[in-house]
Amino acid sequence: MLWRARVDISTHAILEENRRTQIGMINLALSPNLRGSLFMAIGMASFTFNDATVKYVAEHMNMGQVMLVRGLIATVLILALAWHKGMLTPLRDALHKMTVLRVIGEVVGTVSFLVALVHVPLALTSAILQALPLVVTMGAAMFFGEPVGWRRWIAIAVGFAGVLIIVRPGGDGVSPYILLIVVTVVFAALRDLATRKVPKTIPVLMISALTSAGVSLAGVAMIGPLGGWTPMTSQNTLLLTLAACCVIVAYHFIILAMREGEISFVAPFRYTSLLWAILLGFLFFGDLPDIPMIVGSVIVIGSGLYTLYRERIVSRIRPVAITAEATATSPDGV
Repeated sequence: MLWRARVDISTHAILEENRRTQIGMINLALSPNLRGSLFMAIGMASFTFNDATVKYVAEHMNMGQVMLVRGLIATVLILALAWHKGMLTPLRDALHKMTVLRVIGEVVGTVSFLVALVHVPLALTSAILQALPLVVTMGAAMFFGEPVGWRRWIAIAVGFAGVLIIVRPGGDGVSPYILLIVVTVVFAALRDLATRKVPKTIPVLMISALTSAGVSLAGVAMIGPLGGWTPMTSQNTLLLTLAACCVIVAYHFIILAMREGEISFVAPFRYTSLLWAILLGFLFFGDLPDIPMIVGSVIVIGSGLYTLYRERIVSRIRPVAITAEATATSPDGV
């Protein structure tokens, strides 16, 4: 009996140790940094699926109509979500000057991006947009007086050189549609910088709803000049609904990513959008990146990662300094 009791105790101890080991492995697998990086990757994938969907639908109707329909769907969904969460606020309180500036940046960035998206390969647009964090860092230094050391200034300059390799200005000039992507980067940076100054009392969903409504109004203004209204098919309506949902999911997971893990660990996963853009561009449009685009992309991403590293060093003294760069996202959002 004593021997059996000892065996039972030993068996229980082994089972308990195994249980603790399994829990430890689960906790490791679901660490905040790992969850945050996973959420960021999902967010970037959702953004890119949205871009690919919009690019496909734009082959059947003009971009103004695409912006209007998708924007209306997104606005309704966001307002419903804001009402459900009790985040609706009076319009006069939400229309802060920085909110308005953010909407302007988003609308101009989205218009330039979507017009160019019809004519530029998906991977190429994504590659140029990887320079956005560098522009945000530069803007924070120029307009907010945030200290940026010489190492980061060099990284920014190298990143812009990478953009020139991607754009390839030559004797024939640069395609105006590629230049529109550069305009997109500038106004998306304006949006991100303005976002930092929006009062914390204004709910995120209200800001998103105002932005989505602004994009819809811009679409209304563009329908006529771009050829007028095209009858909607059930397929295109479904695809635009999917695109709106993708954008909402993308922003939701990016917010989760910023809250879960260390920003310096999570932020580099935003560059996974380029991988998705290359894959979807090949699968749906038959586009493949060429050598200059790959080389330029590596330079831009490398500069961005180094800037993130330097931001992490600085953030030991100023923890919030990295936030603007880490959360910088492409336009065409809500």
